[in-house]
Amino acid sequence: MIMNWWNFKKILLLASGLFVYSSTLVSQNGYEKRIDRYQSRWEKLIPTHYKVQYAGGMGLFSLGTGWDYGKNNQWETDVFLGFLPKYSTHSNKLTFTVKQNFMPWRTDLGKGFSSELLSCGIYINTVLNGDFWVSEPDKYPNGYYSFSTRMRINLYLGQRFTYHIPSDKRLFAKTVTFYYELSSNDLYVVSAFGNKYLKPDDYLKVSFGLKFQFF
Repeated sequence: MIMNWWNFKKILLLASGLFVYSSTLVSQNGYEKRIDRYQSRWEKLIPTHYKVQYAGGMGLFSLGTGWDYGKNNQWETDVFLGFLPKYSTHSNKLTFTVKQNFMPWRTDLGKGFSSELLSCGIYINTVLNGDFWVSEPDKYPNGYYSFSTRMRINLYLGQRFTYHIPSDKRLFAKTVTFYYELSSNDLYVVSAFGNKYLKPDDYLKVSFGLKFQFF
């Protein structure tokens, strides 16, 4: 009888230990999953590429960074800081641009090259200067200016050509993409419809850029 009681105590103690161990293991797994989800959210904020662009209504030159996402990374969101020389004004200026891009398909050209024969998107840019305004100042008659002088809404169509760098030759990027875009903004489009003497090169602008893909 004593021996049976002793065996029962050992079994009970062993079962208790297994229960505590399994509870701790489940708790650790739940904690680790929460940490992984938390870290994954923050990792999504890390830019996946950088760009340099010439022209496009964003300044003479613009530097930007952004994120690829969606199926086959066909969506991009970029932010740019551009430089606008003073030309006939008193000082140089900076511009800020938010840009959304969409590339519906990609074509493999072989030998490490691919192309996106259609890219399209919308971007909004502003001049970081107090001489420009979004809302019409009170000193002007109501409706004197129909458009903001600080902010422009742009649409574009373009194409891209990408070189996929071999893994043993990569220094800081895994692909390099050359792209060009044909764009126009809200002010240009309205002017084109209202002034028949304007030519396409008066309201359509060409820009060029390079994209360096890191992740």
